[in-house]
Amino acid sequence: MSADFHFVECTNDKCRLRFPLDLNAFEGKYCPRCGGLLRVTTSMIPSLISDTSTISVQRPLLGLLDNIRSSHNVGSIFRSADGAGFSHLYLCGITPTPDCNPEIAKTALGAEQALAWSYHPNALDLAKQLKSEGQILIALERTAQAVSIQDFHPNPQQAYVLIVGNEPAGVDPELLEMADQVVSLPMLGTKESLNAAISFSIAAYWLRLTI
Repeated sequence: MSADFHFVECTNDKCRLRFPLDLNAFEGKYCPRCGGLLRVTTSMIPSLISDTSTISVQRPLLGLLDNIRSSHNVGSIFRSADGAGFSHLYLCGITPTPDCNPEIAKTALGAEQALAWSYHPNALDLAKQLKSEGQILIALERTAQAVSIQDFHPNPQQAYVLIVGNEPAGVDPELLEMADQVVSLPMLGTKESLNAAISFSIAAYWLRLTI
């Protein structure tokens, strides 16, 4: 049965908690914050409408996830890659895979079933194969040689493989040496990097939408 989301509201004037609830899965009688009675409102979350008419998918895009530890990050990357029109994700090293880790589905929300993927124990071996096939390897990492992603403008006709690596360790140094280009995201605050899934998402859409 499909989700039937409504906004519900606590009738306790001292609480007034308001939140969305799937009424197919929950009765929605009592407030989880104070235990008061809930009132179902008439507001509903509208159905999402897919509209990709303004997005060009002529540029083939693939992703290489090397030693990503978090299954939730992997699931989020699946969802972003699917949204940005990627055709394949290569899962390498200790990166969890959808067939072995059900936690991925919690953030992928079905994208792990829609987007093609494959597992490879050694990212270097895979990278050599992809380069021999004419793929352009783009590593996402903050290094002295990295180019700001704002200054990187991909060729619309070229196939690109976007590489993200282990969060604490970064992208494998030998993968960086093999990459055709290293790009980074500008950081304006105190932290030096973003979460791997967020970084991948920003770079993925830059590659897809930049002409």
